[in-house]
Amino acid sequence: MTDRSTATAGAVVVLANRTAGHRRHAALVPAVLDLLAAAGRPVRLLDVGTAVEATATCRAAVADGAAALVTVGGDGTVHLALQAVAGTDVPLGPVPAGTGNDFAVSTGFPPDPIAAVRLISAAIRDGRSRPVDLARVTGPDRTDRWYGAVLAAGFDAIVNERANRMRWPSGPRRYDLAVLVELARLRPRRYLVGLDGVSQRMDAVLVAVGNCASYGGGMRICPAADPTDGLLDVVVAGPVGRGTLIRILPQVYRGTHVQHPMVRSYRAREVTIDTAGVIGYADGERVGPLPLTVTAVAGAVRLLR
Repeated sequence: MTDRSTATAGAVVVLANRTAGHRRHAALVPAVLDLLAAAGRPVRLLDVGTAVEATATCRAAVADGAAALVTVGGDGTVHLALQAVAGTDVPLGPVPAGTGNDFAVSTGFPPDPIAAVRLISAAIRDGRSRPVDLARVTGPDRTDRWYGAVLAAGFDAIVNERANRMRWPSGPRRYDLAVLVELARLRPRRYLVGLDGVSQRMDAVLVAVGNCASYGGGMRICPAADPTDGLLDVVVAGPVGRGTLIRILPQVYRGTHVQHPMVRSYRAREVTIDTAGVIGYADGERVGPLPLTVTAVAGAVRLLR
């Protein structure tokens, strides 16, 4: 049975983004609700509009005693849900239905959304969940934000910021144009990077901090990252020019870019990043200006697998 009442105590609560993945899975929600209902618990579909409403509604559902929170969408939808379930006993079930599903796939969920929701439903029925790590990012105002996949704090973040300011063109072409514009403006920046309290200055064009291996729909920017080891993986591309960066970027999908002599990898429990003029993005969502501090929090969320 699907319960659309306001009560969430004991219910499986569903946060669905019907516009995710360019609406490829817009008709998926009814099937998700039916499959979840087969687990034997009441199911409630949240009625939300904006991202702010989604976060607030998820937090209210968790506080009200929801049995589980299931997301239908991509990394952005998961990111909103993480703000509610991180550090609680309420498990999360991410149904991968977005353009980028890096957190769900990296943590062992099938890329097919129906297969994933069947796995989640079985876990609810059996009372089964397992802990995985999250990253907690703190800005200059001391506000905390959780993320599951990767924090971008270099060229990739600058491209995101550019694309989000553009009003034309629409769709993926906007991002492609933003890449071209920022490649033309590419210059190394002087970063101050702290790794477990030891700081060093680095000239770089890209800095990424991964709890999971990939972002952007399968780009394995931090290929050795493991969301169960209690550590963050940091990948830094040094002061390369446009031509070198263009040659390196396609290798990110295979994770072989880390073999390039200008790419360095580190591992730490706490990472601080600072440079002028960069806005950090986590799970593809805007976090805020650097400096940022990222902390690995072991077992911060339980997943329905």
